[in-house]
Amino acid sequence: MSGADQVETRGAQEEREARALRSLLIDALGRSRERLGRALEGVSAEQANARPVNDLAPRIDSLTWLAWHTARAIDLQIAPLAGREPEWTSGGHAARFALPLPEDTEDWRHAPEESARVTVPDLSVLTDYLDAVYTTATAFLESLDSAWLGDVIDEAWEPPVTLGVRLVSIIDDASQHSGQAIYARRLLGLPG
Repeated sequence: MSGADQVETRGAQEEREARALRSLLIDALGRSRERLGRALEGVSAEQANARPVNDLAPRIDSLTWLAWHTARAIDLQIAPLAGREPEWTSGGHAARFALPLPEDTEDWRHAPEESARVTVPDLSVLTDYLDAVYTTATAFLESLDSAWLGDVIDEAWEPPVTLGVRLVSIIDDASQHSGQAIYARRLLGLPG
C-alpha cells in the first residue's frame, strides 16, 4: 500500500470513527427526549403542572418543570456552542410560556415556590419547546468535529471544562431529569 493510500485509509477510518461518535452522542441525548415523551404521554396539563406529592415532598417537581428545565439546560448550553441565540428567546418560547418569573431565571436554583410557577395551559407549549431544543442540539451534534472535544470552552472551573466534558454533562443532566419525570408520573398514579 502506498503512502497516499495509507493516508486515505486513515482519513476514512477517522471519518467513520467521527460519525460513530456523533451517532452515539445523538442517541444518548435522544433517549432523554423519548423518556420525556413517555412521561408526558396521555397526561393533562393539570396533571403535568402538579407537584405529585407536594405536601410530603415539595422538592419533587412537576412533570412540566422537569421537562422545561431539561430543555432549558440543553438550550442554554448548546446555543453558545452552536453560535446562536437560545431557542427560548429566538423561537418565541419565552412569550408562549409567559412564566411569572424573570426571563433570565436560573432554574437550577429554583426553590419549590419558583418551580411551582412553571406551568403551561396546554402541553403543546412544552412539547414544542422540547422538540425545538432537541432539534437544535441534534443539528449541533451532527456538525461536531471530534477534534473539538478537547477544546476548553469554560475556564471558570478547575479543571477547565472541555467541549467533550460539557456534552457529557448535558446528556447526564437530561438523563437524570427525564428519569425523574417518569418517577413523578408514577407518583401521580399514572402507569409508565
